[in-house]
Amino acid sequence: MPRSDTLSLREARRIAIAAQGFAAAAAGPQTGAEAMEAVGARHARRMIGRLGLVQIDSVNVLVRSHYLPLFSRLGAYEAPLLDRLAYGGRRRALFEYWGHEASLIPVEQQPLFRWRMARAERGEGIYGELARFAAERRPYVASVLAEVAARGPLGASELSGAGRGAGGWWGWSDGKRAVEFLFWAGLVTTAGRRGFERLYDLPERVLPAAVLAAPTPEEAEAQRALLRIAARAHGVATERDLRDYHRLDAADARLRVAELVEAGDLLPVAVEGWAQPAYLSPDARRPRKSAARALLSPFDSLIWERQRTERLFGVRVRLEIYTPAEKREHGYYVLPFLMDERIAGRVDLKADRKAGALLVQAAHLEADTAPQAGAAPGAVAEALAAELRRMAGWLGLARVTVVGAGDLAPALADALGVPAGASVEVG
Repeated sequence: MPRSDTLSLREARRIAIAAQGFAAAAAGPQTGAEAMEAVGARHARRMIGRLGLVQIDSVNVLVRSHYLPLFSRLGAYEAPLLDRLAYGGRRRALFEYWGHEASLIPVEQQPLFRWRMARAERGEGIYGELARFAAERRPYVASVLAEVAARGPLGASELSGAGRGAGGWWGWSDGKRAVEFLFWAGLVTTAGRRGFERLYDLPERVLPAAVLAAPTPEEAEAQRALLRIAARAHGVATERDLRDYHRLDAADARLRVAELVEAGDLLPVAVEGWAQPAYLSPDARRPRKSAARALLSPFDSLIWERQRTERLFGVRVRLEIYTPAEKREHGYYVLPFLMDERIAGRVDLKADRKAGALLVQAAHLEADTAPQAGAAPGAVAEALAAELRRMAGWLGLARVTVVGAGDLAPALADALGVPAGASVEVG
């Protein structure tokens, strides 16, 4: 691909969307058993390899976030497929570690994180309280490791003398603190999950032998490899974007980006409206248009860096789960709707499994697609209605119900062919 020194904002958007696997609208069967069978392990592995990692999150008001990126890009698939890739014995394709927060990562990348594990074992690069606990309670942490070795896989609650937690993030029990330190340090890993509780075991009993036997790259080379992965997944990005993808330190990333530019692995470019220099992946595709249609998890890698999302799409995306209900602007669990090459709207969704309904608790049109900007909300509503039907079918829900407000809710209800508050059957 010929080098270009300047990109328009629209070009940058299309490059980013394509790099993230949204090059075209989903094709093929969209609902039912035929759709589920169309997406297999090979498709899922290839897509996660393209993204580099998938962020894990515990919130389950709709479906846990890590199941959504594959659906958004590939369409309906059997959710247990992801569980098998992540926890399916020694032949697993993914492992859990701190990539971009807690993440599912291709197992072949495990050597690229050993430098981070080594830093964590020294008490560097992890939460301060966790580092202090490990330093002050070394004999106890060693005893927990020995117990996992003897009895694993174990949940933190199953450890002998684990103690009781006080609630909250740092209300962990001593046992939970110990195994989380060991997890950071790579001395234990996730063998599986019980519900959402991690089950810890030794890496040699969990990870493929070939992965464990792979040589450990030098720290600088591992960081360069992670930045190359981030660059391919972004298409075009600033230094901040690149380092945020795997949460690299600013000082490390600055040095490694300069080295990659010198080697020709990153191409410096300017992007219209961006104050900071940007870098283009040599592997980036530059499509002339995007026909994407996707509901995005709030933790989707296309939008998880909020400043980048504002620069790319001109929209402000914030997670409002911890915002008091009366102060929320868009809702509790809000999914932005990607349509063509813009964020066209957002919906606050909930899976009411008892009633068999996908509830639309609010639906909002984005400002740059509002009527005064010349866009028809009906077109957004029609496209969004199709995606909601597809999602409901994937989740095994029989209907879609618009129960909430928002400036897009009336048009969405019309597109679904029901009055607001009524349901439309799926399939």
